[in-house]
Amino acid sequence: MSISPSTPTGQTQAWLESLRPKTLPLAVAAVITGSALASWTGHFKWPVALLALLTAAILQILSNLANDYGDVAKGSDTEKRIGPMRGMQKGLITATQMKNALTITVLLSCLSGIALITVACNSLNDVIGFLILGLLAIVAAITYTVGAKPYGYMGLGDISVLIFFGWLSVLGTYYLQAHSFSLSTALPATACGLLSVAVLNINNLRDIESDRKNGKNTLAVRLGGKKARYYHAALLTGAIICLVSFTLLYIQNWSGWLFLLALPLLINHISQVLRDPTPEGMRPKLEQMVKVALLTNVLFSIGLLLN
Repeated sequence: MSISPSTPTGQTQAWLESLRPKTLPLAVAAVITGSALASWTGHFKWPVALLALLTAAILQILSNLANDYGDVAKGSDTEKRIGPMRGMQKGLITATQMKNALTITVLLSCLSGIALITVACNSLNDVIGFLILGLLAIVAAITYTVGAKPYGYMGLGDISVLIFFGWLSVLGTYYLQAHSFSLSTALPATACGLLSVAVLNINNLRDIESDRKNGKNTLAVRLGGKKARYYHAALLTGAIICLVSFTLLYIQNWSGWLFLLALPLLINHISQVLRDPTPEGMRPKLEQMVKVALLTNVLFSIGLLLN
């Protein structure tokens, strides 16, 4: 029996599609890596790590909801788009409902962030600094596709992901537990960010034709399909180089090389992306990229813990 748009089941499914729970590993991976680095230096704190995980997950959901709202409002999400249809695109979620959901998610992210700052910060400077960073993260999550000049439509999404899913997430998680910065953490933070950018790039390669037609000038659109695939290979190669460099410089134990178990999957993924010139072929590669990015970060983190 088909489900009508007005049924509770249809509404629930529509919201799940807009929440995009399969993207949450991106946010979780950065916090796991930052917490593993804190544990490696003897500064791990469970309450801080758990609140950081919660805050990162809520911010990811906020970004997902805002992306749905912005893309539909600007006409980028049409029936010709290769990616899965979301709730607003199907007409199961109204603009007013999505605005209300965004408001609630912003409030939840503020509450979770304030709880994190209360538990983790020891000085007024830290409190002020992380309040500012939290507000910037909220603004960045919303303005990626929402507003008069969304930066996602100008090809700036990649650098934003590198900053927020790499440097700020990993280094911020580490600092909130260790209360200091360490130069050694920059390499894993960069690797985590590059893996997340690779996920975004696959998404943009999948939607490259519809984005180009609707004025969404992502970096993939600006580069073109062929160069964007070479760029994808460079992102993943750069991530591995960062992790290898970190291990050579700072780890003396074999466990530090556990992340190399993901290398065959990364190489196979790169090969498939380079061989397939079609946007349609990128659809299954998106979930594949999310999984291999999470696996790489988890293996690296386990290696730190065993060390």
